[in-house]
Amino acid sequence: MEYFLIAVAALVLLVVMMSVKIVSQGYRYTIERFGRFVRVAEPGLNLVTPFVYRVGRKINMMEQVVDIPGQEIITKDNAMVAVDGVVFFQVIDAAKAAYEVSDLYTALMALSTTNLRTVMGSMDLDETLSKRDEINARLLAVVDHATEPWGVKITRVELKDIRPPSDIVNAMTRQMKAEREKRAAILESEGMRQSEILRAEGEKQAKILQAEGLKEAAFREAESRERAAQAEANATKSVSDAIEGGSTQAINYFIAQKYVEAIGKFATSPNAKTILFPVEATQLMGTLGGIGELAKEALGDVKTKAPTQQKSKAETAGRGALPGIPGVPRIEG
Repeated sequence: MEYFLIAVAALVLLVVMMSVKIVSQGYRYTIERFGRFVRVAEPGLNLVTPFVYRVGRKINMMEQVVDIPGQEIITKDNAMVAVDGVVFFQVIDAAKAAYEVSDLYTALMALSTTNLRTVMGSMDLDETLSKRDEINARLLAVVDHATEPWGVKITRVELKDIRPPSDIVNAMTRQMKAEREKRAAILESEGMRQSEILRAEGEKQAKILQAEGLKEAAFREAESRERAAQAEANATKSVSDAIEGGSTQAINYFIAQKYVEAIGKFATSPNAKTILFPVEATQLMGTLGGIGELAKEALGDVKTKAPTQQKSKAETAGRGALPGIPGVPRIEG
């Protein structure tokens, strides 16, 4: 009897242990009754009637990655490139992932490989090298749409590497170098052109400013000559008015001024050391005397009387005459 009770207790304990199913976080278990799917066991403690219900598939619900093996693809312009990539996916529906596809990983790899060939085969080599984002987006849309009946969500598709042939790489390198040299030559010529334009603009502005300066100088010079002529005209008119009024000192002053200016020009000559004048030139002394009288009248000295008698020509000629040449004055520079 005791052995029977022990056997019953062991059997009950075994049934209880077979009924309890613990599901880990991130996983889902499918529960089958006599081989038919009935429900999905959530993470935690689950009770399953043994011998009638059993666990069918254990599905990983976390995001997973599948490597796309390296393969050679012929592009639209008949260039051969080697490509490999990765596909990130996550199971959304555990029942579909368990019963709608036999081998999920193999199916995803085959689907990604074939669609990668289709997408990149419709593009040129330059597009495959420069439009990775577009290739990833197109491949993601195609694969995600194809795996939707499997209860799988494709989260990301990335191309890890695109390797064109070595001869194409060399040709692309030469092309890039030629393009950069072309840009450098264009920039250099553009810089020289801009420099010439700026230099021409500067010369133009300089000539304009120089012409305006010459114009202003000529205007100022003409204005100065006009004012000098006006002053000369006023002086001549004043002398004429004085002569008309009976004053002989005015004409003497005017003539003496011109005479002195003429003599000054001779005296400033670097080659002139001694100047000989005719006897008539000694009349300048009398003219200078008239200038003195005119100055005294202008200063208001009314007590001074004019000279009553001019000196004789012989006396005047004898002053300062050169030795041995009578009547000729000597002026030493």
